[in-house]
Amino acid sequence: MLLLRPISAIGSRAIGLLEFIGGLGYLLADTASSAGRGLFSKRGRRMGWRSLWFQMVRVGVRSIPIVVLVLFCIGAILALQMSPILKTYGAESQVARIIAVATFRELGPLVSAIVLTGFAGASIAAEIGTMVVSEEIEALEAEAINPIRFLVLPRVVATTVMMVCVAVVGDLMGVAGGLFVSRTFLGLSFEQYIRLTFEAPKVRDFATGLIKAGVFGMLISTLACYLGLGVTGGAQGVGIATTRTVVLTIVALITVDLMFTGAFYFFGW
Repeated sequence: MLLLRPISAIGSRAIGLLEFIGGLGYLLADTASSAGRGLFSKRGRRMGWRSLWFQMVRVGVRSIPIVVLVLFCIGAILALQMSPILKTYGAESQVARIIAVATFRELGPLVSAIVLTGFAGASIAAEIGTMVVSEEIEALEAEAINPIRFLVLPRVVATTVMMVCVAVVGDLMGVAGGLFVSRTFLGLSFEQYIRLTFEAPKVRDFATGLIKAGVFGMLISTLACYLGLGVTGGAQGVGIATTRTVVLTIVALITVDLMFTGAFYFFGW
């Protein structure tokens, strides 16, 4: 009996994880199937474009100042941390190349996604969870309005599109942070830093970062909507769903990023 308890606990957790992944997949499939009708169908069944623009502003535009600050600081930190090591090899000027490749391929999309998780993912989960608790979802269904098309689709589309845009801003600010430190403390000229920055990254470095950003945005919004729709237990349930959204999304982002990086490494990208 003592041996069966941990085995049973592991099995129940594994089943719960599979159910969670399956439910998330079903929600994503429903969102994808409703995208065509929501974007191109008749007026009565079309997704509300005003709601889409509102979500894009709330999710993307309002998060830009935070992303700018965080990525600028990260670029500056990288320059300060790498310069002593590179200086011992006489390659201090290569800091621009390293920051450019690291930011475009990895840090820009990932850090922007983590910032967007705390900024937008938690608010999406809390908003939808509050609607579930106050029975607004049932009211939409009673009026023959599909909650997936009306609530989930605009948030998924807005977060996916704006995540790519925010990642581009984050890339630029990471390079700008490295430029500031290199120009102020390392003695690199502005022209030299910019030239090395443009020489180092390839088109595929920038493209892989944008691919990651789009998938990250879809993952953030889908997880937030799924956990929000599954809220039970009143206000306490909303708080639990919000906390789970932040924690699970960050874990999922890092795991998916590892999978992408492994795949790109395997295929030589």
